[in-house]
Amino acid sequence: MSASRSDSHAVIYLSHGAGPLPLLGDPAHAEMVRNLNVLAARIPRPSAILVISAHWEETIPTVTVGDRPPLFYDYYGFPPASYAIAYPAPGDQPLSDAVRDILARNGVDCGMESERGFDHGLFVPLKIMYPEADIPCVQLSLVKGLDPTTHLALGEALAGLDRENMLILGSGFSFHNMRAFFTPDTVETAQANEAFQQWLTKTCADPALTIGERRSRLARWETAPRARYCHPREEHLLPLHVCCGAAGRPCDEYFSLTIFGKSATTCLWRPTGNGAK
Repeated sequence: MSASRSDSHAVIYLSHGAGPLPLLGDPAHAEMVRNLNVLAARIPRPSAILVISAHWEETIPTVTVGDRPPLFYDYYGFPPASYAIAYPAPGDQPLSDAVRDILARNGVDCGMESERGFDHGLFVPLKIMYPEADIPCVQLSLVKGLDPTTHLALGEALAGLDRENMLILGSGFSFHNMRAFFTPDTVETAQANEAFQQWLTKTCADPALTIGERRSRLARWETAPRARYCHPREEHLLPLHVCCGAAGRPCDEYFSLTIFGKSATTCLWRPTGNGAK
């Protein structure tokens, strides 16, 4: 594994809400919007942002390339304003190349994508956190099959990226049962939601856990309390695995939120080395 430079990177796993609703003034996302502004104030302004989005899967890890990728409105059935959202953030070819190279040095093939635009896992939270859209962004896909150890290893490789003051952002949702979003809660379902969030925060934040214990818990996440109720499919959880792998330590801070009527969690690892200004 490459020598780690993760102490100069901020790392965030966030729950990005339901499609474009956080940008449309939806009251069920008000707490999330406030939290995103808090997160932006907690870390130095990034030199670049690498986003691992729940909404992109490829056979091998794949990074966006291009000077100014378009937006990919990967949702449907929302008001017309949802399809006029702009976030003209520049790409960052040197960072795209660095991601490909660091993965190659760790024995992982990496694809390059010049056609696909930034999806809402990137532009929704970043339009709130950094509305000027002037920070270079690169998006990295998940890997089809959604193997947890693959995504932990992906994050561990990314820890070696030689880029000062970068933000690695895992954009998912720590609760993602689509049917449950539109079904009234019962005592049992609320308890199930909360039990998994408690498992997640212990896994990510408990300093008593060793690196190996934390890695084992994440690799076996399906054994967590009510795991498959909260994640019938795990694409919205696995950005967390990448973040935990990249950070290599307990998170510095976590936030328990209510988003779209469900308990959700955001985790923050602040930079601690030369990249922390």
